[in-house]
Amino acid sequence: MNITKYETNLSKFKYLHHEGTKSIDKNLKNIENDLIIIYPELTYQEILGFGGAFTEAAGYCFSKLPDERKNQFINDYFSEDGNNYTLCRAHIGSCDFCLDTYSYSNNESLSDFSIDRDKKYIIPLMKKAFEKNKNITIIATPWSPPAFMKSNKKLKHGGKILDKYKDLWAEYLVKYFQAYQNEGININYMTIQNEPKASQFWESCVYTAKEEQEMIKNHIAPIFKKSNIPIKLLIWDHNKERVVYRAQEIFDDPSVKDMVAGIGYHYYSGDYFENITAFKELYSDKLAIHTEGCTGYERLWFRKKKRRIPNAEIYAHDIIGDLNAGANGYVDWNMMLDYHGGPTHIHNQCNSPIMLNKKGNDYTKTLPYYYIGHFSRFIKPGAKRVAFSKYTDSLEITSFINTDNSIVAVILNRGKHSQHINLCLNQKIHKDNVAGHSIVTFVIETDK
Repeated sequence: MNITKYETNLSKFKYLHHEGTKSIDKNLKNIENDLIIIYPELTYQEILGFGGAFTEAAGYCFSKLPDERKNQFINDYFSEDGNNYTLCRAHIGSCDFCLDTYSYSNNESLSDFSIDRDKKYIIPLMKKAFEKNKNITIIATPWSPPAFMKSNKKLKHGGKILDKYKDLWAEYLVKYFQAYQNEGININYMTIQNEPKASQFWESCVYTAKEEQEMIKNHIAPIFKKSNIPIKLLIWDHNKERVVYRAQEIFDDPSVKDMVAGIGYHYYSGDYFENITAFKELYSDKLAIHTEGCTGYERLWFRKKKRRIPNAEIYAHDIIGDLNAGANGYVDWNMMLDYHGGPTHIHNQCNSPIMLNKKGNDYTKTLPYYYIGHFSRFIKPGAKRVAFSKYTDSLEITSFINTDNSIVAVILNRGKHSQHINLCLNQKIHKDNVAGHSIVTFVIETDK
């Protein structure tokens, strides 16, 4: 067996650095200490992929780049030599990371329905991505129905969709999917509503669990079926602390449970990895997908350089925890933002793995880009998580077997001190070290 190591370590200026390939030929024998043991025969959930969001903000920043850098940006995210993104998100209508608010139609006949706004920034970016990788799975998410359909007559500040417009809203969504299909872009999944528990000062719409259940059962699912829209539905799309409760309330109607492919969630309220485990134990046939997460506000990368490592470790810690809990995919938020963490029409600036420079003619890959890449580059769609054991809580670990039988182990060290490891597979060991505040990926080519 051969083992290849990749390391990101800011203190050593290493960024997904190829550390070399070695043969694993030492027997376990009497070694008892510092062991990390991988058990590829014991498998768990299958992975759909990793990725980010095609927001208007990302598309706008992308449009500023010269052609050469546009091509490199696409390679950095979507090529196998880059971060190999295969699972991405798109917003239906405007979201907070748009230049301003908009809907595709503003009248009850939907006669003015048009996705022309998306053709300016979003769709060109998506098409470039699909040119590089035709196997990208897209999750689409609405932030708000058009204002005229809502109780507060606004896109922002929550409100609810009025009963008399629920069918029309489903027809509006059908038009969205058809319009994108006409552009050569097939959407695979849809969440019912972004953050349905929150009345935000940006685009938002509130649903209780029962309202979401009713929307699926009586409006979205039947109208999608009638219109031959083969979109798989995901519920919730909000923070992890309520994934179990939300699923239990919606799935108490078996017919709705059968209509839903799984649950989407965000990480903003805390780890709650146990909730993902509980959800998967309750609903083993359903997907669990992290659909949004980012660092932002006081953590802006250019203002506080000391936050670079913690920002990256936030991602890696959450990805490892989610994967070990049973997650089937992990989607970051904006793929690119400008130097000030936008554009965003409500000034809630955030970070992104790639940031446009001050002049707007080039970009910088931030540390989270590389940390995310330790997963997305090596854990391929179709991979299955495998069991492992570890000797210390000082290291965070996840392990997978790809469809080609290669084994991937990602190890995060958030501590200050280097940790020695004896990585063991099939009673063969590889001795190594994981430096403090670093992340490493080991890829083992087996003899199978």
